[in-house]
Amino acid sequence: MTDPATDATTAATHAGGPPPSLDSPAALATALRSTGYLADDGLATAAFLAMKMTRPLFCEGEPGTGKTALAQALAQVLGAELIRLQCHDGIDASQALYDWDFPRQLLHLRSLEAAAGVGGEKLDADAVEASLYDKRFLLARPILRALQTTPSVLLVDEVDRADDEFEAFLLEVLTEHAVSIPEIGEVRATVPPVVVLTSNRTREVHDALKRRCLYLWLDHPDVQREIEILHSRLPGLPERLAAQVAGTAHKLRQTDLLKPPGVAESLDWARALQLVGARELNVDSAAATLGAVLKYREDADRVRNQLDTLLAS
Repeated sequence: MTDPATDATTAATHAGGPPPSLDSPAALATALRSTGYLADDGLATAAFLAMKMTRPLFCEGEPGTGKTALAQALAQVLGAELIRLQCHDGIDASQALYDWDFPRQLLHLRSLEAAAGVGGEKLDADAVEASLYDKRFLLARPILRALQTTPSVLLVDEVDRADDEFEAFLLEVLTEHAVSIPEIGEVRATVPPVVVLTSNRTREVHDALKRRCLYLWLDHPDVQREIEILHSRLPGLPERLAAQVAGTAHKLRQTDLLKPPGVAESLDWARALQLVGARELNVDSAAATLGAVLKYREDADRVRNQLDTLLAS
């Protein structure tokens, strides 16, 4: 016997909008909080509108501000599969869309040839070619998987690392929610995926792509919100330790570092301090666990020499 509430949620999701329980930005913020992701009003509103309007959400900001974590939290809230496309220099459409399983195609061709040889039959070239490009030999990459999966959240991570040509490809796919495969035909999403694009702003993404998205700038949280995040993700973290980690991380972000710490590093630092049995952040415990929060030797050396000042109340 099915749960009527579940049925209603599923029906609304398949209709292309957020479930009834997520009928407002405030409701979405509450649902996100249940996953450990603390969203402010602006973020919750942007995410809600992206789902309601079936528009990609373009999240830009410094590394470690929670852009990727937002997509992960949305997938949890929606009960959807998270499908991640990690962009990199030189990525092309075949890596994002689909490819053919050449080894299996070759085995299939040899099987056909062997069967024809035993029976003394002549292979029909057109029929053989058609059988090679059957859906069973199609390897769905992230974008195609997202179009075929309902519900799904497609995370296009660090789109700023891709080139202009790949941006143009994304523009077409995200606008039409469909792709054309020459050997098979058009594949169109029954229900468009929720799409989150992230950028660390290593370069400017073209206006044409941004115009088709809802835009959200994510900044590092203030100290109080970071304390809340630490408590949310690390239940049992002592209040004083959480306040010290959040406050010190905030100071580090204002220091001239090669790689200022994000929230992910704050969480790692707090967890490391817990594991070594620290009840508070002092010079000794900070120096021993500095590798959890700083990832460059130059940064670690600079901070290690300033720990007394940084940890002063």
